Amino acid sequence: MCKRLINEAQIDIYTTTSVSSFYHRHAHYLSLLDVNELAVTERLKFAQVRDNYIVAHGLLREALANYINEPAVQLKFSKTEFGKPFLADYPELSFNLSHSGNSLAIAVAQQCQLGIDIEYYKPRDTWAGLVKKCFALEEVDYWHGLDKSEQGRAFYQFWVRKEAFVKADGKGITLGLNQCVINPADLNGFLRVPETCGAAEKWRIDAFSLSEDVMAAVVCDQQDAALRFLGFQSG
Repeated sequence: MCKRLINEAQIDIYTTTSVSSFYHRHAHYLSLLDVNELAVTERLKFAQVRDNYIVAHGLLREALANYINEPAVQLKFSKTEFGKPFLADYPELSFNLSHSGNSLAIAVAQQCQLGIDIEYYKPRDTWAGLVKKCFALEEVDYWHGLDKSEQGRAFYQFWVRKEAFVKADGKGITLGLNQCVINPADLNGFLRVPETCGAAEKWRIDAFSLSEDVMAAVVCDQQDAALRFLGFQSG
C-alpha cells in the first residue's frame, strides 16, 4: 500500500500553462527519467517537443514521489496490455497525464479508473468531419443544431470528455470515441458507454479550464470524488 495514502474521495489535479517556465530545471528532470523514458526522448525530433516531454515526465515523477515518500528517480513504471502506465510497486495509486502546447495537467487519485485530457482551442475547418466520425447520433444532432459561432468550443467540450474517458478506461481511442456518449443536456454525465466499461452512471466527469483557450476534463469511476487543484513546484 502507499506509504502516504491520498484520500479515496479525492482527486488531485496539478496544472501549469507554462511548461517552458520549468526549462531551467531541464537537466534535473532529465536525470530522473528511466531508460524507457530516455528512449522516447531520443525519438522526438523537435527540441521543444522533447523538452516538454522531459519536463512533463520529471514533474510527474516528483508529484507521484510525494505520495509514496520515495525518490522520484526510483519510481518504476509498468504498462497495461493497452499501454496505460502505472507504478509497478504501487498500482493502487492512479494517475494520468495530458499536455497540449505549453500546458500540462496531471491527475492523481487512489484505486480508481482515472483519465485527464486538455486541449488547446484552435479554429479548424475539419470539425464537421471529426464530429461525423467520433460523435454519436445524439451528439451529432446537438452539435449541428448550434450556431456556427458556438460549434468550435462545443466540439472541444465534447472532445476532452471523450478523451479523458477512454484514457480512464485504459484502452485509448481503440475503444471508439463514438461509443462513449456525452449527454448534451448535462455535459457532466454519459448517456452510454461500452458494455465492458460498466454502467454509464458510475462514471463522473469534471470539466475545467486552464485558461481561456485551454479546456480540460477529468473522468473517473468514483462519483463522490472531489477535485483539489495544486500547482507544481518549480524549484
